[in-house]
Amino acid sequence: MEPKAATNKSLFALFFALCICFKLIESSVNYDRKAIVINGQRRILISGSIHYPRSTPEMWEDLIQKAKEGGLDVIETYVFWNVHEPSPGNYNFEGRYDLVRFIKIIQKSGLYAHLRIGPYVCAEWNFGGFPVWLKYVPGISFRTDNEPFKNAMRGFTEKIVNLMKSENLFESQGGPIILSQIENEYGSQSKALGAAGYDYMTWAANMAVGLGTGVPWVMCKEEDAPDPVINTCNGFYCDYFSPNRPYKPTIWTEAWSGWFTEFGGPIHQRPVQDLAFAVARFIQKGGSFVNYYMYHGGTNFGRSAGGPFITTSYDYDAPLDEYGLIRQPKYGHLKELHRALKLCERALISADPIVTSLGSMQQAHVYSSEGGDCAAFLSNYDTKSAVRVMFNNMHYNLPPWSISILPDCRNVVFNTAKVGVQTSQMEMQPTNSEMFSWETYNEDPSSLDDSSAFTSFGLMEQINVTRDASDYLWYTTSVDIGASESFLHGGELPTITVQTTGHALHVFINGQLSGSAFGTRENRRFTYTGKVHLHAGTNRIALLSVAVGLPNVGGHFESWNTGILGPVALHGLDHGKWDLSWAKWTYQVGLKGESMDLVSPSGISSADWMQGSLIAQKQQPLTWHKAYFDAPEGDEPLALDMGSMGKGQVWINGQSIGRYWTAYATGNCNGCSYSGTFRPPKCQLGCGQPTQRWYHVPRSWLKPTQNLLVLFEELGGDPTKISLVKRSLTGVCADVTEYHPMIKNWHIESYGKTEVFRKPKVHLQCGAGQSISSIKFASFGTPLGTCGSFQQGPCHAPDSSSILEKKCIGKERCQVTISNSNFGHDPCPNVLKRLTVEAICSPTSSTNTQPNSRG
Repeated sequence: MEPKAATNKSLFALFFALCICFKLIESSVNYDRKAIVINGQRRILISGSIHYPRSTPEMWEDLIQKAKEGGLDVIETYVFWNVHEPSPGNYNFEGRYDLVRFIKIIQKSGLYAHLRIGPYVCAEWNFGGFPVWLKYVPGISFRTDNEPFKNAMRGFTEKIVNLMKSENLFESQGGPIILSQIENEYGSQSKALGAAGYDYMTWAANMAVGLGTGVPWVMCKEEDAPDPVINTCNGFYCDYFSPNRPYKPTIWTEAWSGWFTEFGGPIHQRPVQDLAFAVARFIQKGGSFVNYYMYHGGTNFGRSAGGPFITTSYDYDAPLDEYGLIRQPKYGHLKELHRALKLCERALISADPIVTSLGSMQQAHVYSSEGGDCAAFLSNYDTKSAVRVMFNNMHYNLPPWSISILPDCRNVVFNTAKVGVQTSQMEMQPTNSEMFSWETYNEDPSSLDDSSAFTSFGLMEQINVTRDASDYLWYTTSVDIGASESFLHGGELPTITVQTTGHALHVFINGQLSGSAFGTRENRRFTYTGKVHLHAGTNRIALLSVAVGLPNVGGHFESWNTGILGPVALHGLDHGKWDLSWAKWTYQVGLKGESMDLVSPSGISSADWMQGSLIAQKQQPLTWHKAYFDAPEGDEPLALDMGSMGKGQVWINGQSIGRYWTAYATGNCNGCSYSGTFRPPKCQLGCGQPTQRWYHVPRSWLKPTQNLLVLFEELGGDPTKISLVKRSLTGVCADVTEYHPMIKNWHIESYGKTEVFRKPKVHLQCGAGQSISSIKFASFGTPLGTCGSFQQGPCHAPDSSSILEKKCIGKERCQVTISNSNFGHDPCPNVLKRLTVEAICSPTSSTNTQPNSRG
């Protein structure tokens, strides 16, 4: 063989091998009717939403690690167009917007990623994630068969896909991204638009597939998604859902773990028993991919909240709370669910379920593989009654609205309604940090900055003027009042009416606040009516219109109006109604304090700040306040207590914490049951309290000393009562029955011999640097109540408290076996007993630390 020929053959073999390798890598993520297929293996995948701009880069690794420890396989995030392209062609991927860094942390943690590019995201995010400049592209119409929109959408989608490709982040390149999403919840709008909607949807799907990512694309809530795009489900429940083709897997892109909050509304909570029931119900019917929306909700920093009227907190009652702390029992109960589902994985991916009736409202779903794997789900859909069913010649007790999981078709390792993990009690506690050197600066509503103001006849739509550069727009005009007007001589004061399309309004007459009014998320439009104090001569009417986030959902929401469109009129003058709608109005975008950059810690401002000795007494509207503080000790998450303030915005060291508003929650907060179909009004908290009182302050934004706090207050409040608090675990509760299902009892009859049944245990754990300082309540027997209000029942072991104190006091964590022998005797034979405990957590001192206890 000649050397040249040998070289050519070697090069050919190498080329052939590379082609095969490339082909294998390229096809490493696919799907069939049962599941997503990764490297040839069908997978049951548990995913969770964590949106990178809603936390800080310093939090990302901890959040993702906690998600992994909670049993997640995948992290899902939207991509937020408006933060990445704030002006056409100018991109920002820095700081909280560093998408590549976020995806690489997911990869480093050994998890997969689902990248929901959209680029419409909804997400209670300002303008649904669209940049506002997009609205002003000539000839544009959003989310329809419109060339200007499609050109812009294609450009951004290509930008993100090419960025991911350049960093080798798709699974086909060895990266973590296994799925991508184009568009978002488009089905209803597609139907409303008819042919234009269908053509746009089809174009979007084909455009995405043509980008060659090597991973599948999905469309959520879009039943017409064309092949090969997978249509998926969003909702509180998705067990009813089937994909539009029999060869596509059943995917739940948004299993809503809670619900968002709006200013003036209560806090929504979704019981974990119901969430676990919904997930198990979806899996038992053949679902193979579940994503919790949200797994960590986070914070709507700056002016990113949409709605309008969405709060700065986007906690969402998620397993990880707004601050990144574990929310128990939601986190732990779902973790146990995920472990149980993984034990069933081989059976679930290998077969279709055989469904049998166990009663009028009870069923068994059984999966059996050729390899001998068997998994069963026993369901009770009755919302009120527990039942005892017979399955495989054995009896099983099923609580109401619950599913038991049997990974071997015999032993129950998990029931969705039986919570065995602790409940954590979180509180906001004072820190050692005090605000000092308060100063104020007053906006003057009677004078505008002539250099940036302009005049026009008639009323103008707010966003067309501001382009969302500020929440604030001044509408100012003047009226001349004759000296003979009756109201100047003892008659009734005239009235002004202002009809506005939202979202808040402050009326100033001759520089003095005359009144305010606010819309709601359901009713953005409202009319202000109020008496006005006018004098003879020229009177200045200044209307400050305030946006509280731009809409993020609804048909062509980009065309919705904001601001004062009238009519504006004076009533009660001698000549009757005076319509000012077409008067000469002067417009000023934003506040003087914004133009002077009062929030900047490094800016040299010409503002005449006033020392704050009289701040608490004056409480004027339209006032800027600033103070300094030192970072508190410790590493607990921090928040500002803004309960003493009215409405405005707040910054720390130049970075915007977000909008604040002490709006009191209205609604029905009377009780909550986990059983039965969940909807947001079903389980509500906080009625009669401010919707949001505490505002997250990331520790990474702080310096050791001299941190600058700046706030703008619209209504008036007492800033001297603002305080920096820390979010701390103050107590833990547990309530576990003596026959609680456990994964450790799986296969207890394996290998032909019966093992000893492992008795369940109560697990208590305080936070890092804490220990259990006291047992507030303990009862082995039949205790009553819930965490924070436990009571002894008719059956009670007298030594319950002393035994818990002996095993747990002084320890960070302890575990106590639920058994008669542990408590001396059986306090009530032939009765199902529980061990119920409430313990107090306190900072650990070096002298009282004890080794962690088991027993």
